[in-house]
Amino acid sequence: MAKQSIFGRISTLMRANINALLDQAEDPQKMLDQLVRDYTNSIADAESAIAETIGNLRLLERDHQEDVQAAAEWGNKALAASRKADELRSAGNAVEADKFDNLAKIALQRQITSENEAKTAEPTIASQTEVVDKLKDGLNGMKAKLEQLKSKRSELLARAKVAEAQNKVHDAVKSIDVLDPTSELGRFEDKIRREEALAAGKQELAASTIDAQFNQLEDVGELTEVEARLAALKAGSSGGQLTAGQQQAQPQALNASPDQV
Repeated sequence: MAKQSIFGRISTLMRANINALLDQAEDPQKMLDQLVRDYTNSIADAESAIAETIGNLRLLERDHQEDVQAAAEWGNKALAASRKADELRSAGNAVEADKFDNLAKIALQRQITSENEAKTAEPTIASQTEVVDKLKDGLNGMKAKLEQLKSKRSELLARAKVAEAQNKVHDAVKSIDVLDPTSELGRFEDKIRREEALAAGKQELAASTIDAQFNQLEDVGELTEVEARLAALKAGSSGGQLTAGQQQAQPQALNASPDQV
């Protein structure tokens, strides 16, 4: 029963569709690991059962060979006893001849017994040989399947590592993508642009204030010139001597429009 159970497990595992099992598994790696353990344990059990079966088969074969050999030896003894009986009977010694004929009969009986035992063992030996051959084939198939599983697991692990590395590289590249406004570099660039805009605004404000101050200075300069010309006009109307500059300025002042004065 134990051997049949092991043989059944071997057949079940051999028929297993690895790809289908992986498609149905939530975690393919765990599924492969479990399959590798199942195959390894089943192979160990099968090797033990096959070794025991082979041992029993070899015992049967040895017993069969011994029965065949014994049958042949008893046949030779029967032949020798029969010939001896014939010689004694020819020599006129009937009593001794009968004695050897009886020995020949006993040898023949034992020969028949050995032959029957040998024939009885032959079907058992044939069936056990067939079982051993099937178990050996199943065991070799399981070992090949186990290597396939290990290779599949190695391939899966390698692909998982490559995928993980690709994701890490993608994340790293994305984090420094200068065109991605959501990246760290993009946010830092936006912060710098805001600082630059703030500095430009402060500079523009400061420039406008300075321009206003210079405009005030120009206004003061114009008022000062007006006061100077008014003083010159007053001096001229009072009969004072005008300087050359005042003489040149007077006609211009006289010709100036009322708005300019």
